[in-house]
Amino acid sequence: MTTIERTEPSTLAGERAMLEGWLDYHRATLAAKCAGLSDAQLRQTSVPPSELSLLGLVRHMAEVERAWFRRTLADEDAPPLYYGETDPDGDFHVGEDATWDEAYATWQAEIARARELAGPLDLDALGKGRRERTTGEPYSLRWIYTHMIEEYARHNGHADLLRERIDGATGD
Repeated sequence: MTTIERTEPSTLAGERAMLEGWLDYHRATLAAKCAGLSDAQLRQTSVPPSELSLLGLVRHMAEVERAWFRRTLADEDAPPLYYGETDPDGDFHVGEDATWDEAYATWQAEIARARELAGPLDLDALGKGRRERTTGEPYSLRWIYTHMIEEYARHNGHADLLRERIDGATGD
């Protein structure tokens, strides 16, 4: 089984280092929950009627990274990768053709782009894009980082349960 290195941020880090550190920690946690599993195991769902799977979570988080950093922060033209009008939850609907290699590469590319876009900005910088399900007000980079940590933390809880169901592995 592949070991994923996770490093908790320093308890004395500044605000930006703390936010980026916790975001990276949670990104690594999701990768660790998927490590060492086959594509078939990663496609296994929890319990009916849920279609939640580890592979679906990775695809979802690629979409979340893309939405918040590319569309909301930078106002890039970055259409959805796995979902659309005909299947709004397509990121979670993984077929037999869905693979770890593709999903992981896509997720990592979105993380790299997120770092590239956020890197030169101050935490108070406002996103150039707007979110369709909100008031239309801009979001600060600080808010986006905080939300991303919350999003990963919630889904990592799901990943814990999925992984335990697949092979009994537990732990944070």
